[in-house]
This record gives sequence, C-alpha cells and structure tokens, in this order.
Amino acid sequence: MKALAGLLLATTATAALLAGPAVAADKIIGVSWSNFQEERWKTDEAAMKAAIEANGDKYISADAQASAAKQLTDVENLIAQGANALIILAQDSGAVGPAVDAADAEGIPVIGYDRLIEDERAFYITFDNIEVGRMQARAVLAAQPKGNYAFIKGDKGDPNADFLFAGIMEVLKDAMDAGDIVNVGETYTDGWKPDNAQKNMEQILTANDNNVDAVVSENDGMAGGVVAALAAQGMVVPVSGQDGDHAALNRVARGTQTVSVWKDARELGKAAGNVAAMLADGKAGADIPNAVQWSGGAKGVEMNAIFLAPVPITSENLNLVIDAGWIEKDKVCDGAMDSAAGC
Repeated sequence: MKALAGLLLATTATAALLAGPAVAADKIIGVSWSNFQEERWKTDEAAMKAAIEANGDKYISADAQASAAKQLTDVENLIAQGANALIILAQDSGAVGPAVDAADAEGIPVIGYDRLIEDERAFYITFDNIEVGRMQARAVLAAQPKGNYAFIKGDKGDPNADFLFAGIMEVLKDAMDAGDIVNVGETYTDGWKPDNAQKNMEQILTANDNNVDAVVSENDGMAGGVVAALAAQGMVVPVSGQDGDHAALNRVARGTQTVSVWKDARELGKAAGNVAAMLADGKAGADIPNAVQWSGGAKGVEMNAIFLAPVPITSENLNLVIDAGWIEKDKVCDGAMDSAAGC
C-alpha cells in the first residue's frame, strides 16, 4: 500500500479535476443514493448534478430509501436506462456486491461515493474519514481532557463508522490507557438516524445515572439526537459531529455542540461528477488526477481512490463556513454565544 500523501485539495491535479475534465460529452451518469434523510446528500446531489451537466452529460438517479434490496433494483434500472458510469452511495457496503457485478458485466465503471465499496472494480472517492475521527476526538479531548465518555457510532453496515472510530481511538488511547478517560457507553446506530442516536444516548445516561462528561458522536444528525437527550436531563457536555449540517453549526455557535467536522460536500459531489465523466470516457482509474493506490479497508483490497481534506469547525472558526457561502450568517449565528467567530 502506498502512503496516503498529498490528499489535500490544494494540488494542481485535483484543482484540474474540480475544474472539469476534457472528455467526450453526451454520457449518462447514473447515481444510486442510499437515502436523502441526511441534510448533506441534497448538497452533494446539487454539486454532482451541476458538474455532470457542465460536462455535457446527463444525470439520472434513484433513491434507495434506506433499503439495500431496493438499491440493487435501482442500479439495475439505472443500467437499463443506459448509464455509462455509476456513482453509488451504498446503503449497505456488504450487500452492494451484486450491483457492482451487474455493472461490470456491462462494462460500466463504478464509483463508491463517500462510503467504501471494497472491490477493486470500484473507484473510491471520499473524505479522509480516519482523520475526521481524529478531528472529532481532538476537539472533545481539548474541551474535556478527563471524565466519562460515551461513543455514538454510525451504522454497523457502513465502513465509515469503523474508520471514524479508528481515528477517534487513535487520539484518545493514551488518555484511556492512563485512566483519565473512561468509556461508559459505546453503540452503533442503525441508519445513522438521529432518533436512534437519541434513544442510544438516553440508555447510556440511564445506565450511568447521567454521569457522562463528553460524547463523541460520529455525525451531526446523530449529534442532534444526543443533544436532545442531554437537554432533557438539563445537561450540556462536549459533543462532536461531522458534515457541517446547518443545525449543527448553529449548535456550535450556541455552545451545545463542540465541533462539526466540515466535509465540503460541494467539492466531493463535483469531483465525483468529473471522475465519472473520465471513467465513462474510458480513462483508467489509476490515471485519474490525484488518484492514489489504497488498501485500508477491512479486506485489504487495493483500490484506486481520492481522499479530500476535512476541516474541523468550532466556535473559534465558524467564520470559515460563513465566508465560504456554506451557510448564511443569520442561520449560524441565531442565538450564538458572544465568542462565536463571525457572529
């Protein structure tokens, strides 16, 4: 496995990739979404669709509605509609194999979007999720260096949940080994759903008589559920998240969430649309600008991949998302603390 060097967007190759590839137009790019429950997927879709259409290609899509079985049918339908390349946000990475088989049988390239599809036939494009986990843990550790920690992980069927947790544990290991931090509750969350996260948090609070000092939640939607469970008990403790959801950024401004690791979905969607155009045009995955050879999945399968760089957003740098046009100032700053940067 080659080292993951040069993952930042500030490279000539990736800048060229985001600017749009020089390829033949009139391709059909099929996109299979796992669901639109999370706020961010609409943002991804808008950027992806814009990039695809800017390249002169046609965007078609399907929503699996959180069903792994429906996603397989969706992919078959996208292939039947003439897709020349497929972008798949897997509902269940372990169950999506038949979709890759179906695409491969028709000579259609596949992109595993944001969630790993561990298959050498798939091109993987995402953010560096282990680093996202590190960023979450660093921010919570800085806010609460000692005490009882709860861990609200994502869906067990999504490899990202374990990538994130690996980064989290990497940062917290020394403090846990020293006994400064105690793990008092750790659970996967079905579907990454906020209401499931809230129930999980309520159970952890009950089991520990509310003696919880910090919560590492793996995304913003679940962080919302965590904060609701804490608020019901009159508690405010450091809480992490990711995705830069608007509600989460407002919680950061208000002080009820410590960090949201911002993964600019606009850039990920745009990059995926451009990679799909190149793959549909016959370009090899290894020849895609800024692609690296990566084998960090559970099976060690070597794949071509692109990793974009995330940014941790705390109350000290909220101005970054405002200045980038990710969120309007009045939305992020509603009820904000006086110390929130940019408010």
